[in-house]
Amino acid sequence: MNSDTWNRGMAVEDSTKPHGLRLVIEDYPYASDGLLLWSAIEEWVKRYVAAYYPDAESVLSDFELQSWYAEAVNVGHADVRYAPWWPRLSSPGELSSFLTTVVWLCSAQHAALNFGQYPLGGYIPNRPPLLRRLVPTEGDPEYEHFLSDPAKFFLASLPSLTQTTTFMTVIDTLSTHSVDEEYLGERPDPYTWTGDAEMVEAFHEFAAKVRRAEAEIGRRNADPDRRNRCGAGVLPYELMAPTSGPGITCRGVPNSVTI
Repeated sequence: MNSDTWNRGMAVEDSTKPHGLRLVIEDYPYASDGLLLWSAIEEWVKRYVAAYYPDAESVLSDFELQSWYAEAVNVGHADVRYAPWWPRLSSPGELSSFLTTVVWLCSAQHAALNFGQYPLGGYIPNRPPLLRRLVPTEGDPEYEHFLSDPAKFFLASLPSLTQTTTFMTVIDTLSTHSVDEEYLGERPDPYTWTGDAEMVEAFHEFAAKVRRAEAEIGRRNADPDRRNRCGAGVLPYELMAPTSGPGITCRGVPNSVTI
């Protein structure tokens, strides 16, 4: 399941609903669109893992796989290496769950967080990365000035013009898709990336499910009953729409984190 939505109490298990979850807020674009992509990723990962790890012994005996996971836990996160919440990696099901989460974090979740930054952060007063004056406390010489006109004090504290344009450039770069971006369900060699014909077919089924998710997101954005994404003054929610043109588009889910 989409762990972000679950952990924040925004969904409850319900076997009668698609994906086995009922959203607490039905018109919740991040969660409802995210579940479409989570489901596609989960199905693809499970099929891939099942093809090469048919049982627990095959997972446990893969020295490179276990060494990679041990390094990620013990070296990459040495400060919490003994935490009780680390998932086990001892069965195909556990491996599939772990990899689904990794793929989700590096693709859809990162896209939702990253590629919508510019409309907000590109206007520096919305989210200034620094202030050139400390907020005064009672007793400071500027305290009365701050109380009398806090808006003027805030504007006088903003970064300089040079700092502002530098920050805007950084946010622009972070939010921009390159012309050769590869999106979820795409690859430059879709028929020859592996000699395993079954996996080639499975990948094309995954790509088709991603395309269906994109079409469904488009339909949702045009549905006037979905007031959080359609209507006067409401922007369509496209951060989970898988494909995009180059530039700042506030949509598009690359195959992995790209900066």
